[in-house]
Amino acid sequence: MTYHAELAPRRRPWLIAVPLVLVVVLAAAWSAFWYYASRAAEARINDWQAQQAKAGRVFSCGAQTVGGYPFRIEVRCGDATVELRDTQPPVALKLKEILVVAQVWDPKRLIAEFTGPLTTSDPGQAPSINATWTLAQASVRGTPAMPERASIVADDLKLAGAAPGNPPLFDAKHVEFHARMQFGSWPHNPAVDLAVKLNAASAPALGPYTRDPLDADILAVLHGMKDLAPKPLPARLREWQAAGGRLEIQSARLAQGDALATATGTLALSQRGRLDGALQLNVAGLEKILPTLTGERKGTPPSLDRAAPALSAVDRAVPGLGARLAPQAQGLATGLLGLLGRPVEIEGKRGVTVPLRFTDGAASFGPIPLGQVPPAF
Repeated sequence: MTYHAELAPRRRPWLIAVPLVLVVVLAAAWSAFWYYASRAAEARINDWQAQQAKAGRVFSCGAQTVGGYPFRIEVRCGDATVELRDTQPPVALKLKEILVVAQVWDPKRLIAEFTGPLTTSDPGQAPSINATWTLAQASVRGTPAMPERASIVADDLKLAGAAPGNPPLFDAKHVEFHARMQFGSWPHNPAVDLAVKLNAASAPALGPYTRDPLDADILAVLHGMKDLAPKPLPARLREWQAAGGRLEIQSARLAQGDALATATGTLALSQRGRLDGALQLNVAGLEKILPTLTGERKGTPPSLDRAAPALSAVDRAVPGLGARLAPQAQGLATGLLGLLGRPVEIEGKRGVTVPLRFTDGAASFGPIPLGQVPPAF
């Protein structure tokens, strides 16, 4: 058989080159897009810093870099500092590093990771509080004009005085906070779903009732926060109170040792910035937690001044009973609440239902006064 060279199919080298050219063009286009997106992200960060500065919160970085090519945008802020000039007194925060990450295809979702330790101090002074953790992350979805949700998670969080040997101010194995704007509620009738979770948390500085580790799971709805623009916290709380804002606690569970409590209710602020509202508490192990709330100690009689309102309530319910109970000092408050509270079962444990009320800052546990809560503004 005779072979004719002129009949052989002609090769088309450009067919091989076309895919390579397309890849190069797409890579160049993607690189240009990433570069534009990274510059836009950096510009938004600068705008956000300027807005915060107007509200008295000054953010700055010792060194700021942008990276993450090709599929992410990473903004790394080393030696981060924050000056909260809107607080009294002003506070300065210093953090080793903040890393903020966004996927190129989902720029509305930001994830931040914080590297400690974090120190707080008066501006220009030595650190007064030191915070450490093994993991601390935050995430935000949405835009300033249309917020959607935000979360903060931390493991092994510890706050203590900066001086060596100072006892911890707060200690928790795990902390979670989540906030989500209810769909369709923004901006005319805003409602924010809140969730808080604490594992093995203690805060001895707050009082005896938070000295021992406790676990907490809280679900609530915040109503009336109509303006999310940066502003000092006292001004925000005043606006929230004036707008009829309230915190609706849908469910709360707190466990501390053998004691267990659940709660529902609504809290708000009075015109003087003091706590108003009521919580319906279901408590098991009341005898273990009430002495710390009322100031009683084991083996020490409670104050008759503190017990007087409870005795009066007993007299109204059963005339003459209060007079017979008055001489019995030991465990008086616990016994009265057990008598006045309605029996209830909580997760298989026997307990009582008792109201916790706040009237312009004055707190009372059933008929027993607890003291005054400091004003929020």
